[in-house]
Amino acid sequence: MTLGTGLRRLIRRGVRLLRADDPETGWLIRIVISALLVWALLYLTPADAVVRTVLVASLACWFFFVAGDVRWPRLARAGLALATLLPATIAGVPENASAPLFLYAALFTFVLLPRTPMWAILALTGAVIAVLLTGFWLAGRGATAMLTQPTLVIILVLFNLHRREYRLRAEQTALLLEQTSRTQQAQARAAALDERARIARELHDVLAHSLGALGVQLEVAEAQLTERGDVSAAAARIRRARRLAVDGLVEARSAVAALRADVPPLSQALGDLVAGHRADHTTTVTLRTEGSPRSLPSGAEVSLLRTAREALTNAARHAPGAPVTVVLDYRGPTVRLTVDNPAPPRPIGDGAGGYGLTGARERIALVGGTLEAGVVDGGWRVTAEVPA
Repeated sequence: MTLGTGLRRLIRRGVRLLRADDPETGWLIRIVISALLVWALLYLTPADAVVRTVLVASLACWFFFVAGDVRWPRLARAGLALATLLPATIAGVPENASAPLFLYAALFTFVLLPRTPMWAILALTGAVIAVLLTGFWLAGRGATAMLTQPTLVIILVLFNLHRREYRLRAEQTALLLEQTSRTQQAQARAAALDERARIARELHDVLAHSLGALGVQLEVAEAQLTERGDVSAAAARIRRARRLAVDGLVEARSAVAALRADVPPLSQALGDLVAGHRADHTTTVTLRTEGSPRSLPSGAEVSLLRTAREALTNAARHAPGAPVTVVLDYRGPTVRLTVDNPAPPRPIGDGAGGYGLTGARERIALVGGTLEAGVVDGGWRVTAEVPA
C-alpha cells in the first residue's frame, strides 16, 4: 500500500466518521470543548491556587466523561455532573472568567445527552443554582449578580431541553418511518408471494385438467387403433386431444398474464376476446359495457376473462353459428359478466376433458365471487360476479 492510498483511505474514513457523528454531543464537539477548556485553564484562570485546583478537578472529571461515556455511561454522567458543580462553587470569585465557561460547557453537554433522564437534569440544575447562590452570597456579590447567573443557567437549560426534545422527536420520526418502510416492504413481499402462489395454483389446475384430459383422449385413440382398428374414431379422438391442448395453452397464457405488468384492462381484453371469437367462428357476438369501467385485482380480471372464454367456447360447441351477447356491468358494488346464447339441445357442463364451467366457478370463488349457469328465458346464460 502506497502512502497516497493510505492517506486517501484515512481521509475517507474521517469523512464517514464526521457524517455519522452527532453534531452536538459527538466526539468532534467534545474535542473542541476539551481544547477550549484547556485553553481557558491556561490563559483565563487567575493565579489563585484554590480556583486552579477546582478547575483542574473539573477538567479531570470532564476528561473522565469523554473517555468513559461508551464503556461506563452512568459513571461518566456522574463525572460530568461533578464537572458542572465544581466550577459553580468558585463562580462568585471576582475576575474569574473561566469558571462560567467550565460550568456552561459541562451543563450544555449534560442536558443534550439523549440518554440522560429528566429527573437528573432537573436535579443538577437545581443543585447548580443553589451552589451559585451560596457562592455569590459568601463572596458578597450584589443582588444583580445573584439574579443574573441563575437566570442564565435556567435559560441555557430550557433552550437545551427544547433542542433535546426536538432531536428525540426527529429520531423517533425517523425510526417510525424506517419501521413503516420495513412493514410496507414486508407487505409487498407477502402480496407478491400470495400472487405467485395464486398463479401457481392457476397453472397447476390448468395443466392438471388439460394434460389429464389429453392423456385420456390419447389412450382411447390408441385403443381404438390397436384393438379395433377404427381409424375414423381414433382420428376424432386425436382432433379432440388437439383442441384440448390448444384450450389448455390458452388457459395457461391467461394465467401467466396475471403476473405481467402490462395486462390490458378487462374491457379491452374482453373486446379482444370477442373479436377473436367472432373471427374464428364467423358468428355474431355482441359486447356491451354498462357503467364506468374501473380497475379490478388481476386475479378477478383473469377469472372473469376465463369465464367469458369458457362460455364462448361452449356456445361455439353446442350452438354453432348462433348469436351471443356479452354484457360487462360495472354498476353496483360488484362487477357482473353475463354471456347469453341460445340454449343447446343438452345442458352445458364439463366437457370430456373434465374441466369447463366447474373450473371457472372454482376460480371465481377464489377471488370472492360467484358463478351461475343455466337456462333463462329459453337461452343459456352464464353470470359471474366479483367484488369491485
